[in-house]
Amino acid sequence: MDLSYSPAHDAFRADIRTWLDANLPRPLRDKVLNHKRLTRDDYVGWHKLLTTCGWSAVAWPKEYGGPGWDVTQRHIWDEECARAGAPMVLPFGVSMVAPVLMKYGSAAQKSHYLPRILDGTDWWCQGYSEPGSGSDLASLRTRAERRGDHYIVNGQKTWTTLGQHADMMFCLVRTDPQAKKQEGISFLLIDMKTPGITVRPIITLDEDHEVNEVFFEDVQVPLDNLVGEENRGWTYAKYLLGHERTGIARVGQSKRELLFLKRLALERNKQGKPLLHDPLFAAKVAALEIELMALEVTVQRVIASEAGGKGPGPEASMLKIKGTEVQQALTELMVEAIGPQAAAFDPAFLEGECEHSKTGDDDAAPLAAYYFNFRKTSIYGGSNEIQKNIIAQMILGL
Repeated sequence: MDLSYSPAHDAFRADIRTWLDANLPRPLRDKVLNHKRLTRDDYVGWHKLLTTCGWSAVAWPKEYGGPGWDVTQRHIWDEECARAGAPMVLPFGVSMVAPVLMKYGSAAQKSHYLPRILDGTDWWCQGYSEPGSGSDLASLRTRAERRGDHYIVNGQKTWTTLGQHADMMFCLVRTDPQAKKQEGISFLLIDMKTPGITVRPIITLDEDHEVNEVFFEDVQVPLDNLVGEENRGWTYAKYLLGHERTGIARVGQSKRELLFLKRLALERNKQGKPLLHDPLFAAKVAALEIELMALEVTVQRVIASEAGGKGPGPEASMLKIKGTEVQQALTELMVEAIGPQAAAFDPAFLEGECEHSKTGDDDAAPLAAYYFNFRKTSIYGGSNEIQKNIIAQMILGL
């Protein structure tokens, strides 16, 4: 695989960098670069701004409103957005349910939902995990019983990221309780304003409201909101998870955070010298940078394979494992570089309620919350232990 950039791609990068420098709102950029929390308006505003350029869904084909960029252009876009401090476009609509609709959805579902995902009209959330059904997702118990022209849904979902803002949920439900657990599951699109839905916050260790539990009590969902065939939802769920795991690698973000780590280590001294010049710490940073470089090459290979018409395979599990390991290692080294000052916790600063941290160190103040938040990355999207089983079965035949 040729990893060099053509003159046309270099020009494309220059154009993207110029646009981001001119259009990315400075307050939003500063929030991202300084590890502060983003609001619903932050995400929606950025999505709407990208929509005006046709860049809210850069991996979509032109027929559905995407820009028609090639693999390298999309990689450059991701890199430059991360470099500039742009927030990610939330994946639930654009990168997760949309590919499922494109492949398995009805014509009516495509014509209705895809434009609303593209322009940010609908905020989506994911209804997969349940109490007792996380890594063993196929054991889910939320029921959908067919009555007339509706399904009646009862059950509970948990760890629903940003579900408090969502207009729609793509949800796995059990429609045949007598079938084997991977069978008898269906894929529904549920309007979150439907009577009978209750969203309750789960406040995490860093005092943030990012995830929720969602309860369904006799929720009526039209039959037209079934994606594909009844009891074939496990097939669609696996297809979606392949796209999610590829995106979880987040190479551009990790490259940006590596630069932040190096700056921290240059500004902190150990025995009169910058920490980055300490042989032991420098070796840790170098080893991590090598892992990140290898991950980037693997991402490019996988995306190129997908561009050739091959869907995400076991390679997506590799990206999920290594990408999240790199992300966690970065946060660990940040905390190590800061030392005891990283233990400080200033929620008001994280929420943007004050310009500077009460600790006096704006770089250190967010790092404890950042570190703890990234403990989840090796769990969501299918825990890394499960991904290793997938690799063993699909590649090694074990």
